[in-house]
Amino acid sequence: MPNQRAVPTLRRRRLGEALLAARKAARPEVSQGRAALAMHWDESKLSRIENARARIKPTEVVELLKVYGVTDAGTITALQDLARDAGKQGWWHTFGDVVTPGYSDYLTLESDAESTHIWAPQLIPGLLQTGSYAREIISATGMTRTSEEINALAEIRKARQAVLTRPAGPLNMWAVIDIGILHQRSASHPSMMREQVRHLLDLADLPNVTIQVMDLDATPHPGLAGGFHVIRFPQPWPTVVNLENLRGGSFVEGTADARVYEAAFERIVAAALSVADSRQKLSEYLERVV
Repeated sequence: MPNQRAVPTLRRRRLGEALLAARKAARPEVSQGRAALAMHWDESKLSRIENARARIKPTEVVELLKVYGVTDAGTITALQDLARDAGKQGWWHTFGDVVTPGYSDYLTLESDAESTHIWAPQLIPGLLQTGSYAREIISATGMTRTSEEINALAEIRKARQAVLTRPAGPLNMWAVIDIGILHQRSASHPSMMREQVRHLLDLADLPNVTIQVMDLDATPHPGLAGGFHVIRFPQPWPTVVNLENLRGGSFVEGTADARVYEAAFERIVAAALSVADSRQKLSEYLERVV
């Protein structure tokens, strides 16, 4: 409906933040009132755009960036594209309320990302999970979930994995998993981990997927403080870090904070087995476990 208020989706929030940053970065800095006047808008409209509560057309993005003196073609195109996609709903919205707002934000980030670096000390990352492993883990961690919700979340987790093979540029994924994960067992599905490890080896054959194993004799590293996902995007979008917990997780979006996790991941990679040795370790697991 034309008069319906814009929902402050994650993409719309990122667009508003980017336009606000561009206005403040202009030299001299452009006031909200001056920018609105140049666009022939009420000042309240620009305020709502910057706060993700109003839509802005891609053509208006171009004109507004001219006011701010932004000439970089890549930045202009990126903001135009975000304005065009800001109101779009992802495929996961068909699953209804089972997808919380925070999880929806994560799925949006994952679908827009160009790469993700994951340190997984407790669980196989969702993008690498088999269906049986996903159901087992969701059932164990989703303590208040119904069986229908668990099945729906497992379906979503499998559907997410399409980003690894999407034709228009697959997501580049680098995951470091702790070897202790391989000792998880399922009473209802005894072959669960064997199937999961075989799946890891299959995915490791993809050119955009790198998997390493943190062995028991690894030297101390920053990952001992807990797991995290570093999610990277094309310019000009900043890196985002996701920290998971029982309530779904939280985001670290400050540039300085994100760099800490990026540096931590580099040290984790250095402490883990090499890619070749990791593959050998996973293959030995299959030979050892019946």
